[in-house]
Amino acid sequence: MTSMRTVVRDGARRTGSAAAARARALRTRWRGWSRWRKALVVALTALAVVLVPVGSAALALRLQYVGDPSPEARSRGRDALWLGHAWVDGRKSDADVAALAERLAGTGVRDLYVHTGPLEHDGSLPPAVHPRARWFTEAAHRALPGIRVQSWLGDEVKPEKDALDLEDAATRDRVTASARQVLDLGFDGVHFDMEPIRPGSAGWLALLDQVRPVTAGRGAKLSVAAPQLDPLPYQHTIAIALTDHGKWWDQEYFTATARRVDQIAVMTYDSSMPTEGFYGAYNAYQTELALEATPPGTDLLMGLPFYWEDKWGHWGRAETVTAGIRGIRLGLGRQDPQRPNFGVGLYVDFAATEQNWADYRRDWVR
Repeated sequence: MTSMRTVVRDGARRTGSAAAARARALRTRWRGWSRWRKALVVALTALAVVLVPVGSAALALRLQYVGDPSPEARSRGRDALWLGHAWVDGRKSDADVAALAERLAGTGVRDLYVHTGPLEHDGSLPPAVHPRARWFTEAAHRALPGIRVQSWLGDEVKPEKDALDLEDAATRDRVTASARQVLDLGFDGVHFDMEPIRPGSAGWLALLDQVRPVTAGRGAKLSVAAPQLDPLPYQHTIAIALTDHGKWWDQEYFTATARRVDQIAVMTYDSSMPTEGFYGAYNAYQTELALEATPPGTDLLMGLPFYWEDKWGHWGRAETVTAGIRGIRLGLGRQDPQRPNFGVGLYVDFAATEQNWADYRRDWVR
């Protein structure tokens, strides 16, 4: 009687022989193909290797936009508005402040980030660039009681730009002196927007450690504008290696920054998303990532585009206020619907349309 072991061995041999015959047939067919046909097969195979994971990632992202936002995911009265330089250089009047107060009535805006810089590349702030800053802080405090007026200071930074060097202690000292300078003008806080800061920059964290006691000692706030978070692991590392441009932060560095400030606003625009659905989904995902990375004691704001552009990196048809808010509400509802110190940041006043304001009021404030 044939043993079971013999049967299995013979079956394995037959299977192996058949597989080897098929492999030989494929090699023979491959050798008979033209060079162009071989190149086409290789190209299509490589494309499939790329498209399958990319398609899977795109589908997973798009699913972030599915579902109904939580009823709790609405304005907590902790929103912010970025204001342009015209408010401190003499172009605005008391009538403009009154119109701003009327615009903000009944909204959730609590903070105004007023562009008071830019900083010089050495970190200093010439008084000549904000001659009407004291007028604006006093006028805004009269017309907008309860709203904080923060000085928005920023510049481009090294190593990507030949500008502000935050790794230099003397430069950080001058930035700190600039923060004292604007607080002396009646501002309720300092808002830093310095770009592009690469994750791992010790100088950025050292600057925040240096300025925080200054603002706290005056009863003022320290806030920052922050890049988007890595949508995929090590996205920032790959982007810097390929393009020498830093667009994202990892969650660890985001947390290190958020621990050092009172308020962090994520610049969730210029996302390159091609449609409203993808932009909303991206905002939902960014909101969840940011909520995970932000300590409970720090205010978190997610940015909204109150402006229109139509170019690579920002498609106006996709980056709408409606899609952005729906995505933010979905992310907030999934991750932490009852978080009190959460809001949206509206960028920017001088480019905002009536439709932007109407969408914000309807979808977020209502």
